[in-house]
Amino acid sequence: MKSIGLNLFFALFFIAVNSANAQQNVNVRGTVTAFDGKIVTVNSRDGGTVQIELPDNVAVAGTKAITLADIKPGMPLGVTTVKRADGEIVAIDVRPIPATAALGLSPFDLQPGSTMTNALLEGQVQSTGANGAELTLNYKTGMVKVSVPPGTPMSQAIPGSRSDIKPGETIFIAARVGQDGKLTAARVQVSTNGVKPTQ
Repeated sequence: MKSIGLNLFFALFFIAVNSANAQQNVNVRGTVTAFDGKIVTVNSRDGGTVQIELPDNVAVAGTKAITLADIKPGMPLGVTTVKRADGEIVAIDVRPIPATAALGLSPFDLQPGSTMTNALLEGQVQSTGANGAELTLNYKTGMVKVSVPPGTPMSQAIPGSRSDIKPGETIFIAARVGQDGKLTAARVQVSTNGVKPTQ
């Protein structure tokens, strides 16, 4: 029953991601400075203070750390990557995603030039070198090999609550931009016990 509940949470969480991406939106990453139950004030990593309305029907996710040992062949993953000057594709974020997630490649704003790969894990090779491991990802229309250096951020979303949004916590918010320029949260993930959202 617990497994079913967690799977349902992931599915609903990912639907919120797609809904946010279907509209004009902005990703806000930073540190919570205030939350009055309706408006989240964030010290953005991009500089400055941002205020985002959090509707009552938007779920809040917490964050749990995972390791390479937690991911298995056939598991759907969201892997954010960058391409190095030598052409090697390197992971900067690894997260499980729902089995219902659409597979493919798309630009992402975690870092300049980064790409999000939603894919099934075809295989994993451990390395004794600096790369740590190599993942083979099947994103439906192609395959890509991704190096995962030691220390690469890896986490998964877990059920959380609005009470987890407190000053000092790290937060990720996918927000819709209104015609008046105001931001409304469509998806929220906050740090849990020191584990920060990696996306």
